[in-house]
Amino acid sequence: MSDNQTAFLSGMYREYFLDYASYVILERAVPTVSDGFKPVQRRILHSMKKMDDGRYHKVANIIGQTMQYHPHGDAAIGAALVNMGQKDLLIDTQGNWGDIRTGDSSAAPRYIEARLTKFALEVIFNPQTTDWQMSYDGRNKEPITLPVKFPMVLTSGVDGIAVGLSTKILPHNFQELIKASIKHLEGKKLKLYPDFQTGGSIDVREYNDGKRGGKVKVRAKIVQLDKNTLAIKELPYGVTTNNLIDSVIKANEKGQIKIKKITDNTAKDVELLIELASGVSPDVTIDALYAFTNCEISISPNACVIIDDKPHFLTVSEILALCTERTKELLRMELEIKKGELEEKWHLSSLEKIFIEKRIYRDIEECESWEEVLVAIREGLNKYVATPSDKPKKSDKRLLLLRDITEDDLVKLTEIKIKRISKYNTFKADELIARLLEELDQVKYDLAHLTEFSIAYYERLLEKYGKGKERRTEISSFETIKVRQVVANNAKLYANLKEGFIGTGLKKDEFISDCSDISDIIAFTKDGKFKVVRISDKVFIGKNIVHVAVWKKGDDRTTYNMIYVDAKTGRSMAKRFNIKSITRDREYDLTKGAKGSKALYFTANPNGESETVQILLSPTCSAKKKTLEFDFADIAIKGRASGGNIITKYPIRKVTQLSVGKSSLGAEEFWMDEVSGRLNKEERGTYLGEFDTGSKIIALYKNGTYEISDLDQNKKYDAAQILEIKKWDEDDVISAVYFEGGKSWSMVKRFKIETSKLNEKYTFISDDKGSKLYFATLSNNPTVKYSIKEKGAKQEKVIHLSDVIDVKGWKALGNKLEEAKILKINLLEPKEDSASSANEEVKADQKEGKKKGKIDGDLTVGDTIELDL
Repeated sequence: MSDNQTAFLSGMYREYFLDYASYVILERAVPTVSDGFKPVQRRILHSMKKMDDGRYHKVANIIGQTMQYHPHGDAAIGAALVNMGQKDLLIDTQGNWGDIRTGDSSAAPRYIEARLTKFALEVIFNPQTTDWQMSYDGRNKEPITLPVKFPMVLTSGVDGIAVGLSTKILPHNFQELIKASIKHLEGKKLKLYPDFQTGGSIDVREYNDGKRGGKVKVRAKIVQLDKNTLAIKELPYGVTTNNLIDSVIKANEKGQIKIKKITDNTAKDVELLIELASGVSPDVTIDALYAFTNCEISISPNACVIIDDKPHFLTVSEILALCTERTKELLRMELEIKKGELEEKWHLSSLEKIFIEKRIYRDIEECESWEEVLVAIREGLNKYVATPSDKPKKSDKRLLLLRDITEDDLVKLTEIKIKRISKYNTFKADELIARLLEELDQVKYDLAHLTEFSIAYYERLLEKYGKGKERRTEISSFETIKVRQVVANNAKLYANLKEGFIGTGLKKDEFISDCSDISDIIAFTKDGKFKVVRISDKVFIGKNIVHVAVWKKGDDRTTYNMIYVDAKTGRSMAKRFNIKSITRDREYDLTKGAKGSKALYFTANPNGESETVQILLSPTCSAKKKTLEFDFADIAIKGRASGGNIITKYPIRKVTQLSVGKSSLGAEEFWMDEVSGRLNKEERGTYLGEFDTGSKIIALYKNGTYEISDLDQNKKYDAAQILEIKKWDEDDVISAVYFEGGKSWSMVKRFKIETSKLNEKYTFISDDKGSKLYFATLSNNPTVKYSIKEKGAKQEKVIHLSDVIDVKGWKALGNKLEEAKILKINLLEPKEDSASSANEEVKADQKEGKKKGKIDGDLTVGDTIELDL
């Protein structure tokens, strides 16, 4: 091939490709900012407007009409039309249009019908302010852009993939867009966040105003029906029930979640029921659904629009500003047109009134030619009216017209019928001219106050069309779900300790623990070395493994106690250490590195527990005392690379554990987040207390139940239903006042916890119909003030609950307090007793700034409960 041919082909490729790319960007994929539509959408709406007669039209007919303007076939037009109809804003639909929630497709075009909504007719069309162009075949005119007086591109949302770029503008709330446009016109700051038809919730912390590089997280709404059933009530944007079910099934097959079945009960509302496997935590499963299925998705917005035939990447606020200013300009144009029309009507009405009242029509009776007629009329009018070109003086009493009299004006006067002249009503003519002047003054006022007029326009839209368009997607802040904490244990870890192999495939060897298929495993060997590896079927660590377990990154509680002999010096060393971070598959040496060093004693302690060991020295050594005791609490917890402390220089024969002590790390302080109901160490929410090994939590609920549970950071409490929650003390006494439905009495009971089953809610009030908890507290010897209605009058009383009843069994009904319902109850200062020292401790902690007692519903001194009876 010659150089000329090569140059020709490369030039042709470059030009043709650029033409193609430009065509796809401008004519197919990216919306124009001025009206918010892609060409196919604009042509559909234009066709529907031409067909509009107030009745429904077959979609097949609409598609056929649109093909006069759109050269890409019926399938593309039909898909775009259905998509617009499903958004329920511009097109009023009839028939089966499919379902965006389930992904079901619409019926065939010949079976479904559509027409424009009243909103579309009001805000989209105005031939007088529309710029036109010829259609692709030159037979018809079509709009270049529609005169849309609304931020349509932000309302419906847009997706489009072009050549070299794409656009993704998320839909926003109708009402919020109107309010934001008003704020823009008022010069105020505004914030806009997406809102979806399917509801759900959205985390907008990284939305970045819809600009490239931002992202949002969208979640389904999941509720717990009971301890074995979850229900998905709302879907994330762009997710259908079918693909959500598929993602749940895949996660279950991979072992990431454990469910029995999922049932689709979607009808008017979305409802996917998930039945959990026995023994599976609903809270952990909810988190796992968000982590491993389409119950949570991440969306990256990319707001690209066409401005002056070029793509621009903007923020949502910038797009809204452009649309609002465009609306303001269109309103100005409409006012200018209306002003011109009113002025023309006033001009013609004034000429007609003078022509008839002054009987100028008689001046043409003797005229012999058309030209003489026109001259006679003009001369007759000039006696009573002045025009701008006449430059009349202030003393001129003639009526001043707004423009010069044209020949067309004179012709229109000659066309007035005799019948109209004979029945001409001067009073009505004056009324018409006065009304026209009044309207003209109003239009001039609106033009002079265009911003206020635009605000009133948006307020009118909000009042007229805003009902039923409230926000559906809840704006929330999602906590980051740690995958390793919520993944179900879908694998089992085995180990051949002697040969040094670990893995899930060694089923004939020793079982270690349950784990997941993404777990990291840590293993220590007799020679004082360790390694962390990703779980697999079979991995070689090193011979003579002494400990193997699932490892958690950043774990600063698990403490390893170790005694080893240093081969170089012969000394036995003791060390305590954590392993918070490592490089996977790298071997680490816990000794001083001398060849032949080995571990004599090794334990892993999940809460940093210390321990006391007995050390037996070799009987042949020269030491006088051959038996030693060593307490690991005497040495500090350091890094894994520390050498440790010397125990003895003599050879050790055996090390035996004598006892396990308390945590050397001290108790941990925990709080409960009042929004998410989760435990945390970041001081968010209600302070629960200091927790050590074996500590438990007690929670009192508004429905008259209590629950004892282990400290589990994966557990999610129903914070809205909790009266009081704290660290449980076995000596805690629950004091409660409740209405007993069977006897219709108000009762008092006091009891200690006697149940032993954890994570189970126990009802401590009567199960008779009408029974209701008034008050419950874990305070020592509480004093309450309550009011009742007695003999038609409100009575207030104060009582120490310990004076009414002693501590009894938790199933006891209690003692009668009143034979009437309690109207209001509040906790007063506790009765002085031996518990005062404990109260002083609480007060001291409160002075330190800790949030000690309550969330929504907790009772502390002086709090009042208003009872809804």
